[in-house]
Amino acid sequence: MLHGIYAISDTTLTPYSSLASMLKDAIKGGISLFQLRDKTTPDSKLASLCEPLIEMCKAHNVIFVLNDRIELAKAIKSPALHIGKKDDDTPYTKEELKQIRAQYSGILGVSCYGDFNLAQNAALIGADYVAFGACFQSSTKPNAKTINLDIFTQAQTLGIPLCAIGGIQKDNIKQIKGAQMVACISSIWQGEITKNVQELLENFKQG
Repeated sequence: MLHGIYAISDTTLTPYSSLASMLKDAIKGGISLFQLRDKTTPDSKLASLCEPLIEMCKAHNVIFVLNDRIELAKAIKSPALHIGKKDDDTPYTKEELKQIRAQYSGILGVSCYGDFNLAQNAALIGADYVAFGACFQSSTKPNAKTINLDIFTQAQTLGIPLCAIGGIQKDNIKQIKGAQMVACISSIWQGEITKNVQELLENFKQG
């Protein structure tokens, strides 16, 4: 299941009033994972927003992933949780990752940016996948530092699935070698969603 196109929501591109229908279109296109990424909505409100999205994903064998909300992920039994940096913008230590893994039994993904040591720590504590990026300049995160794509070759030694993220479009996705998943935001949600996913998936398979 941890392979293919990984759609990530965006509060501007995927407003909650349209998100369900947009997600349906992405599922039709063939996404394998969907991450709800919302940095501002309180947990109490976000819980009720997650429930129908979790059910939709479950019905179509798509993995629902909650971004960063560790306590909420446990409370609503989110199938998957993805964590990045802490509130102070520093990476989680190995011990902190170990504590999160002990508390949360679902699929756990960790953003490692371009840091192979962080990815090693994540793999050692039992993370189910790690993500590296930004692979290319990104309109969603214009200030994100781009990485050397060779890290995907180096990270084959980790023995867990790898995810590429950041600025990935249908015309550069073939440059990604060694990743099992490719996470996309604007290249999915802008324009014809189903067609976007189909083209990304086709080009990824050819890469």
